[in-house]
Amino acid sequence: MDNQRSETYLNHPSFGLLYRICQVKENQNIFTTLYAQRLFFLVTVNADRFTFDPISRSDARLLVENRIRQLRSHSNVKDYQELQAVYQRTFQ
Repeated sequence: MDNQRSETYLNHPSFGLLYRICQVKENQNIFTTLYAQRLFFLVTVNADRFTFDPISRSDARLLVENRIRQLRSHSNVKDYQELQAVYQRTFQ
């Protein structure tokens, strides 16, 4: 799921279709509601289930900024640029 070039969607039981912003850790990703991009979730993927933890917009922004810094420090230029574009669309 670390590949920023692929789009990933999940269906939340209450909020409908969610769009993946980025991977945070091995089994954790940040998702947002597809159309409004106002609600954010930290989604943990376990062997047989998904856990949706709501997070604030500022927490989601901080997690994405940390991921951008990680990509930049590892010289992952293409993924860095793609996540930077997602960041601009989502948070500014």
